[in-house]
Amino acid sequence: MNLSPRRHRLAAAASLALLACAVHAQSSAPAAPGSPVLTIEHSAQPKPAVKPKGTAAKAASEPAPQPSALTADLFYEILMGEMTARSGDPGSGYALVLDAARRLRDGKLFQRAVEIALQSRSGDAALAAARAWQEALPTSRDARRIELQILIALNRIGETVEPLRAEVAATSQVERPLLMAVIARNYARASDKKLAASVVEQALVDELKSPTSGGLAWATVGRLRLNAGDASGALEAARKGQEIDPASDAPAALALEMIDPGQPLAEPIVTRYLSSNPKAAPDLRIAYARVLVENRRFNDSAAQLQVLTTSRPELAEPWLLLGSLQMQARQDAAAETSIKRFIELSANRGGNKDADDAADRKRGVSQAYFALSQLAERRKDFTAAERWLARVDGADELVAAQTRRAALLARQGKLPQAREMIRSLPERTPDDKKQKFLAEVQLLRDAKQYQAAYDMLAQASAKSPDDGDLVYDQAMVAEKLNRLDDMERLLRRLIELKPESQNAYNALGYSFADRKIRLDEARTLIQKAVQLAPEDPFIADSLGWVEFRLGNTTEAIRILEAAYKTRPDPEIGAHFGEVLWSTGQKDRAVTVWKEALLSDAENETLQETLKRLRVKP
Repeated sequence: MNLSPRRHRLAAAASLALLACAVHAQSSAPAAPGSPVLTIEHSAQPKPAVKPKGTAAKAASEPAPQPSALTADLFYEILMGEMTARSGDPGSGYALVLDAARRLRDGKLFQRAVEIALQSRSGDAALAAARAWQEALPTSRDARRIELQILIALNRIGETVEPLRAEVAATSQVERPLLMAVIARNYARASDKKLAASVVEQALVDELKSPTSGGLAWATVGRLRLNAGDASGALEAARKGQEIDPASDAPAALALEMIDPGQPLAEPIVTRYLSSNPKAAPDLRIAYARVLVENRRFNDSAAQLQVLTTSRPELAEPWLLLGSLQMQARQDAAAETSIKRFIELSANRGGNKDADDAADRKRGVSQAYFALSQLAERRKDFTAAERWLARVDGADELVAAQTRRAALLARQGKLPQAREMIRSLPERTPDDKKQKFLAEVQLLRDAKQYQAAYDMLAQASAKSPDDGDLVYDQAMVAEKLNRLDDMERLLRRLIELKPESQNAYNALGYSFADRKIRLDEARTLIQKAVQLAPEDPFIADSLGWVEFRLGNTTEAIRILEAAYKTRPDPEIGAHFGEVLWSTGQKDRAVTVWKEALLSDAENETLQETLKRLRVKP
């Protein structure tokens, strides 16, 4: 094909412009609907070496210009390919660009051919271009990566074994963790998830035997097994990974995701890693502590956080978590120390420019101010409580701060002002309106204005009869008003609305047990609640109480002692102490009651128990 000089210049200029557009389109142009979605990962480019000084050095360091392989014909072919692809004939455009890429052996043109094919929803053509790219440039990792991603998008998982194995072999040990994360993420999208797990295991066969990378490789296989619904296989992978590389945190992180009463072998993998590695990853120990809290194992969680705050006292987050647990256990002095330490460490990290980290830190500090305000309120230092609330910043946090201010006013006998403060809060969403309503009801309950609270809840329930939260709250207020028939009716209504509501079963069963009526039904109801929430110490307390009412004192002591150990709450302590007292273990009962009084001397159940038994610990 011969071009006139003028046409040659125009073609060259147009081609360069279109190529620039094509490079920009790699990141900005959206793929056509229905095309495979790919995340093209490029190898990091090496940094340029420092250039020697001087003219001679410059000449020596810069390679001599090489003649370009881009002829006029190829310029024109690329131009026509781009124009054809953009004018509605992507198939012809793809063929022209791919031909030019083959002749020039140019990676960017191969990649452009892949993109044109994907935009035309032709996965097979994209795969052909990626494979042609590999044939022309066998050392190109970008070509292999794109081939892998296209095969996964096309669900041709079985064909990925060899390219994946080659990609792993070409990746340095430093980059392996990132590569394994990408493998797990990409293969998790496959429709045949069991095949994906099997293929990755085949591709990683050498890695699975390596003492340096076996832990990470087995964790990757295990994660894909878990994604395929094979929990036992995932657990086996975590165990094998830990055996081959005990120092790797990857198997423990996988096992952490599987901690559950139905998987008793998962937790030992986590604890073995944490106990045998002095430099165990702090994030993993924090995550384990959070899982323990979710399972209501508060003492175990606090023990993990104590280890972390001792070994890594410069880390901020564990101090806040520990302080929250200490506060929950009524260890107020220790809680205040821990929470203030968190605030101090967070302030020292003020130079961090990561936006997400800064936002998380700000939320954490606000949470710490709320906690310190609550601690001050417990000791009736309302001025200090208000000072801590005044330091809370942020729109969402300010609403919560106003709610706490209203509670402080109510505690000081200023209930009308407190209710007005709640009503003046903004309502940006329907949920905001509901939360304002529930906050006002709680003010009335705390002030023992039970009839007013009941009337508000009854009116709201009439408008939203299927709102389970309103039904439950109304039932609890009915109990305070001694309207026990209403309470039972409302709780049975809640069970109809939410058959999985453990609180409804527990509340109704406990009410029967506490009044010594229908004890067999009470036990059945509470046992249902235990099935729904087996780790909840308050539900265990109800079960222990009904066993006591049924005369099963030994079983009641066993249940209540375990519940009190898990959560030394004053109400649980009141029940535990009474059962001990009834069996003649009066010294031990008094000890429990004294501990409970230190936690909350105003607890109604505790005070009623001591008054009824005429005990002054």
